[in-house]
Amino acid sequence: MNTVRPVLRRSKTNRVFGGVCGGLGEFFGISAVWFRLAFIIAALPGGLPGIVPYLVLLIVVPSE
Repeated sequence: MNTVRPVLRRSKTNRVFGGVCGGLGEFFGISAVWFRLAFIIAALPGGLPGIVPYLVLLIVVPSE
């Protein structure tokens, strides 16, 4: 059996800011809206729990 695993990349087509959520959505096969919502909710209690992981992913994950 030949299984192709998706590669985690920042999306060039499904992006609002940097393409991180679009890339995560494509990688996991769900809508990027859920990742955007999760980052917004994580940013509400002071910003750092949502902003720092997003910035790390923005730096670490390569673009398409």
